[in-house]
Amino acid sequence: MSASYQTLSNPRVAIVGATGAVGIELIHCLEQRNFPLASLRLFASKRSVGRTLPFRGEDTAVEELNEENFHNIDLTLFSAGSGPSKHFGPLAVRRGAVVVDNSSAFRMDADIPLVVPEINPDALEGHRGIIANPNCAAIISLTPLWPLHRSNPIRRLIVATYQAASGAGAAAMEELRHSTRAYLEGREYEHTVLPHPYAFNLFSHNTTIDPATGYNGEESKVIAEARKIFGAPDLAVSATCVRVPVLRAHSVAITVEFENPMTPDRARALIADAPGVRLVDDAPNNHFPMPIEASGQDDILVGRIRQDLSDPSGRSIALFVAGDQLLKGAALNAVQIAELLLKKRES
Repeated sequence: MSASYQTLSNPRVAIVGATGAVGIELIHCLEQRNFPLASLRLFASKRSVGRTLPFRGEDTAVEELNEENFHNIDLTLFSAGSGPSKHFGPLAVRRGAVVVDNSSAFRMDADIPLVVPEINPDALEGHRGIIANPNCAAIISLTPLWPLHRSNPIRRLIVATYQAASGAGAAAMEELRHSTRAYLEGREYEHTVLPHPYAFNLFSHNTTIDPATGYNGEESKVIAEARKIFGAPDLAVSATCVRVPVLRAHSVAITVEFENPMTPDRARALIADAPGVRLVDDAPNNHFPMPIEASGQDDILVGRIRQDLSDPSGRSIALFVAGDQLLKGAALNAVQIAELLLKKRES
């Protein structure tokens, strides 16, 4: 167990990537959840220097990220991409900080825990200073499945994601706004952030296709991370990840096969009692999870729970979920990890 893990109490906190979409939500989460910190520092690239961001009624200055930043920091929340995480994360640990990283830099490192607090909090034990925050689509897909998996182990998982602009950052959200306005006004719009026209369109997730498997990078992350988070290296998983013209909150259509028969009523009962999720499953009114209702919510919405009629064994069900990518898919999960570290210290 790292020394920094032992001493994480009333920590001095830093956020790397503070001016990005997830960075802003990290600040909000720390404030809204009354996270017990001694101080907060905000780091970003040079172009953000001079900005201030509000925290607990005061304006906090944004500092330029550099190698001298990490003295006298106990906890650093990273949301600046894999490159900065790989360079500055180990440096922060050497200077005595615990790092919770929101990028893909460390997720599949066997020595680094990949944590969803509702699923595998014990993975934090013995960490070496860096904890990885999972991919947003993986968190939103897996959190509702965990209570089902604990009751009746999952054999096979098929997911199709409907991923919002928020997953590609603040610039993609702005591109969706501007391109939609231009489309409605009959104007040409030249997209620069995403590889295809975004307004009234959808397309395969904008990550590189692996020529060997045909899966894109986002799909491969969901597959690999599901196995690691569930501690099930042989779990059969397939994923199709699609970018959709929704501003915020991802949705996922899930078909899941269990070892033993599973009924929709049993699935509803298990999900209703689980943390971090909320049933929205009103068939008479055709009211099920929607990104517009998931946006700004801590809980992942779960509904459309039904038997998979293609499986006569009764072992498969289908469901639909929606969760805020910037919150539970990113910032909230990171802050929950930090809260767990504090609880470990207090206990």
